[in-house]
Amino acid sequence: MTQSPVAASLPDLPQIGAATVTIGVFDGVHLGHRAVLEATRTAATEQAARSVALVFDPHPDEVIRPGTKVPLLAPTAVNMARIRELGIDHALPVRFHAELRSLTAEAFLAALSPAIELRSLVMASHSAFGRDRAGTVERMRRVGEARGFEVVAVAPVEIGGEIVSSTRIRRAIAVGDVATARQLGVSPYLEGIVVAGDGRGRELGFPTANLRLDYEPAMPALGIYAGRVSRGGPTGQPALVSIGTRPTFEEHGRVVVEAHLLDFDGDLYGTLLGVELAARLRDELRFEDASALVDQMRLDERAARAVLGTP
Repeated sequence: MTQSPVAASLPDLPQIGAATVTIGVFDGVHLGHRAVLEATRTAATEQAARSVALVFDPHPDEVIRPGTKVPLLAPTAVNMARIRELGIDHALPVRFHAELRSLTAEAFLAALSPAIELRSLVMASHSAFGRDRAGTVERMRRVGEARGFEVVAVAPVEIGGEIVSSTRIRRAIAVGDVATARQLGVSPYLEGIVVAGDGRGRELGFPTANLRLDYEPAMPALGIYAGRVSRGGPTGQPALVSIGTRPTFEEHGRVVVEAHLLDFDGDLYGTLLGVELAARLRDELRFEDASALVDQMRLDERAARAVLGTP
């Protein structure tokens, strides 16, 4: 059978069969996202179907408003892994581009067939998708009645009288408010390849892994943080993390992300590291000399160990 232009605008979907589907960006997989994903999993169980999350990449705003770069709470691959950890059977990337943007919500859902037999569509109650964002919960319920699927609407999660959203978390991270970001379900996260630095950290007794970030992250405010560093797994090595321009040594340096892994000695060059921040310890400061900086770093390490529960 010849593939229609609509179907061709979606990626090659695996043959899944009966499924409950949710659609979105899911950047960070915060508490609001988790409510939607848990409802998707529950509906799938009730209908003896598979649970599916269709994840847009890049962020639709970057296609709708060319030139826009949306800082990510986590790279797409990390978001996908987090979705699967919540028990979703299939987390599938969907390349968002101009052709996809032009599809109506009805055409988008039709294009899922025959790979997916839609049993339920799970949506945040305030969300919409498709051309002109016309695919609201109310409209999809009418479509579902005609096409034989139900629509599950999930109420937004509110904390402190405000809806939990990726935008709200980005605002918190930008001012170094790690506690609020974590309360909303997302620890600030950065991921990059370890590259050679100037070796100054090792000279000072605090060797660091310098990260090259190959995506546009939601960058935390400059400062010193306690965090954990992982290498492709959920268990993290306690670390002291610096995000800054190193003003003690440079007048107008570029922003560098450096992690001093506590109780670790080894070669990490070329390794992909994920850095999850647990707490902000202090602002970045300029010291009179290297000796004063080292004294402060010893205090920072002590504070990081206390935060992370590391002897």
